[in-house]
Amino acid sequence: MTALRQRLLPAHQVREGDELTDRLDLLAGDRDSKTSAFWTMLVLAAVIAVAGVLADSTATVIGAMIIAPLSVPIMGMAVGVLRGDPGLVARSAALVAGGTALVVAIGYLASLLLPSTTNLLTNTQVLGRTTPGLLDMIAALATGLAGAVGLARKDVSDVLPGVAIAISLVPPLAVVGVCLGQGLLGLALGALVLFASNVVALVLAGTLVFSACGYGARARQGFRRRRAYAAMAVGAVLVVVPLAANTTATWWVAVWTQRVQDAAQVWVEQVPGGRVIDVDVQSTTAVVQVEAPGTLPDAAQLVTSLEGMVPDGIEVVVDGGVGQRVSAGIVGQGAG
Repeated sequence: MTALRQRLLPAHQVREGDELTDRLDLLAGDRDSKTSAFWTMLVLAAVIAVAGVLADSTATVIGAMIIAPLSVPIMGMAVGVLRGDPGLVARSAALVAGGTALVVAIGYLASLLLPSTTNLLTNTQVLGRTTPGLLDMIAALATGLAGAVGLARKDVSDVLPGVAIAISLVPPLAVVGVCLGQGLLGLALGALVLFASNVVALVLAGTLVFSACGYGARARQGFRRRRAYAAMAVGAVLVVVPLAANTTATWWVAVWTQRVQDAAQVWVEQVPGGRVIDVDVQSTTAVVQVEAPGTLPDAAQLVTSLEGMVPDGIEVVVDGGVGQRVSAGIVGQGAG
């Protein structure tokens, strides 16, 4: 491990602890300049992110990712935890909280200007950030490790950490604000969980890398550090549980979708040339789109074939084209 650490973090390239702390503590030293730059860039990043989300533009959202400075106080929290410095943790957490509120507010206000016909449920920038899973946290951990290494090493460009970390922060908050403004509380909560999980992952990754650099070796606040670690562990559990639940639910939906598709294919093939076009399982409804040159078979057969394959209570809707969308019945309750 020592050889690996030396290869990843060469001693002659690692920044001094005080230098790193000064870079990450925005409310110490040249406070006015630091905070001015932080809030200015955060406002611009928020506006760009919200515009990208509302326009469903990936390229625009990436622009917000590149300039967003929210990663700095988050890594400041990691250094504060490692050094047993509750003041640094509190100052950094206050900036993160304030920045979070600012981005959400900008997204909320922008969403109020949307026409009433806007449908966020078809917006890929929104949908991609409202159903987080464990893979999102794994990506955030890897991103945090890359960003922390970039901050700790002198020979890595200053741009790298911001680009690496910001990708997981401002866009989800923009989605939270936009969804709140449209009354989509469930989607807003999903995006907020994604942001919270990314913050926890970044702090954990930063603490790990900074510890490997030896930044916490001289810390004397052992008790405070233990309490901080305990708080981080609790936070990790609080975000991992919903992520794991969402990942499990997503997996089961995929399994049920495949089962419905297989059963529907067997059912529609009773008509020569019949085929399944698409299957969409959402909540308690399974919509089966089929195409057949003749009259479709009795839909009750499809519902019966799905008993024991999907949960009872799922309504099966068959869409055979214009004028042929009918409810086949509810699984476990017979045909409708």
